[in-house]
Amino acid sequence: MKTTAFEFRHRFWIIMAIYVFGFVAPWNVEMHLDGTGPNAHLWGMLAALLSKTGIMSIQSAFNVVLGMGILCAVTGAWLRTWGSAYLGADVMSDATMRGEGVVADGPYRHLRNPLYLGAWVNTLAVALLMPASGAVFTIVLIVLFQMRLILAEESFLGGKQGGAYRAYCARVPRLLPALRPRIAASGARARWTQAVLAEIMMWGVTVSFAVLGWRYNAFLLTKCVLVWLGVSLVVRAFRTQNRPAA
Repeated sequence: MKTTAFEFRHRFWIIMAIYVFGFVAPWNVEMHLDGTGPNAHLWGMLAALLSKTGIMSIQSAFNVVLGMGILCAVTGAWLRTWGSAYLGADVMSDATMRGEGVVADGPYRHLRNPLYLGAWVNTLAVALLMPASGAVFTIVLIVLFQMRLILAEESFLGGKQGGAYRAYCARVPRLLPALRPRIAASGARARWTQAVLAEIMMWGVTVSFAVLGWRYNAFLLTKCVLVWLGVSLVVRAFRTQNRPAA
């Protein structure tokens, strides 16, 4: 089922609402004083499960889970930045769908939806800071909602571009990246500065995990996520205000 025009227009705020519910959903119960219980953050729960196997200590388990989180954060931020550099920050944040031509450069030679794949991978990192129930809620809803966005966009592009887009879809996978480029580059130039600014929240989260994660303080990292969300909103507002009129 595809998203509606309303959902597409407000997709950023819908995704933000899903994240907020992941952290503060009313079904989460009070966490025990020792950091355990149904409301314990996913990071600690996964570390505890690893340590109970006897393979590693609890500290090593925390480090392993943190390492996976950093890897997910870096991979997600890089995929989105790489995709944004070729798609254009104005296109990815537009309230309406755009279909002037087939983007056939950068990651779009390997898969059709690097932005959504990057968002999913980055969500795995942020979800480590949520209660387990909130993490499951967030991951499932983000995947479902963005799959609906993908279906809507592909339907729109197929109708707008016709055979050119269908030929592109036949050669380039939707979400599982091909190891080698499936199509020739069109020669478009990457706009890296715009892309990094557009993905400033993801890079901020990545740096926070890498620099502060070794304090093993999920609450501190959650505050960092909120700070970088605020920074991204300022950047988004500034970019929208300075966008040339159509």
